[in-house]
Amino acid sequence: MVSVPAHGHVNPSLAVIAELVARGHRVSYLNDPSFRETVESTGATLVPYPTKLPLTDDPGGWPADPVAIQDVFLDDTLAAWSVLLEALEDDRPDLVLYDIAGFAGRALGERLGVPVVQLSSTFVGWEGAEEDMAEVFEAIRTGPGGPEHHRRFADWLAEAGAVQRDVEAFKGRPERAIALVPRALQPNADRVDEQRISFVGPCFGDRAHQGRWQRPAGAEKVLLVSLGSAFTHQPAFYRACVQAFGDLPGWHTVLQIGAHTDPAELGEVPDTVEVHRWVPQLSVLSQADAFVTHAGMGGSSEGLFHAVPMIAVPQAVDQFTNADALVGLGVARRLDTGQATPEALRAALLELVGDPAVAERLRELSAAGRAEGGTARAVDLIEAELVK
Repeated sequence: MVSVPAHGHVNPSLAVIAELVARGHRVSYLNDPSFRETVESTGATLVPYPTKLPLTDDPGGWPADPVAIQDVFLDDTLAAWSVLLEALEDDRPDLVLYDIAGFAGRALGERLGVPVVQLSSTFVGWEGAEEDMAEVFEAIRTGPGGPEHHRRFADWLAEAGAVQRDVEAFKGRPERAIALVPRALQPNADRVDEQRISFVGPCFGDRAHQGRWQRPAGAEKVLLVSLGSAFTHQPAFYRACVQAFGDLPGWHTVLQIGAHTDPAELGEVPDTVEVHRWVPQLSVLSQADAFVTHAGMGGSSEGLFHAVPMIAVPQAVDQFTNADALVGLGVARRLDTGQATPEALRAALLELVGDPAVAERLRELSAAGRAEGGTARAVDLIEAELVK
């Protein structure tokens, strides 16, 4: 398994890797040493490489320019590639799994002529995606630094011995992929080639090691507020949440503030709000009545799985698309950070939980997502590739 050191990319794969190990497969997992404990908790063996990506505790390390971002990923790919070649020179794998950003994994499988399967932690490309997003692709291809990036990537594909030499196709059109997300969150799902791509929904493993959150006695309703693990330096937003929900009759709020906000910045916090840097999110969501989320794919999928109405406050990358998808499904309200005033947050919460149509839609989507098969089906599909 070839991935990158970001929780949103690693966490979706963990249950799949653990199940592969449980079924008797030996799994080597390429990632930065900072993810050693996480990877080894599955029974896999970490193959460490020195990442070139900004780590989770440095979200400000990412460049703003889209071509520069692509260069960072290419530099990371080259660092991973040299490690992979050395580590697997005398230990040929029977199959290679790779994350959407683990480009070295696809190249390795194609070079060795073994089955290659992408484990997508987010939505996948659809037929005509490049035409639909022509401006984005064109900006990366022809903008400042774009031609040089494309040449570097193409040169590496040739040197690596990849079968697919078209850069855009190599990045965005896997020959075989398993999407670890609900089909309901996939844009243009009717245009996805499901001969190549299988939706299995979110894959949850045993997270007992993360601990269990207990709903307080007397809490009529529970609200979880979390902006994930990266874009969490938002003290003004957290203060707005305390103001919006702290005195709401019958509500108990679990507020996760991450590693970048000082609790002292929140000011006075009432007893109805508990503040944590981190919480066992699935444990809380299994008991929650609503969820304020940054709309990352993991959180969005978990909210649907647990049939929890959501207020989406997107921060970056695919979160804006996910937020709109949740709104389109009829189970969320979107408030961008600047709009997330105490008044707007409270109004959105009361509208969502007071609407029986939202609850019914969530029940339908939760049932549909669970029926996609999750971890067991993902591993069945991987094993099917081994015997082709």
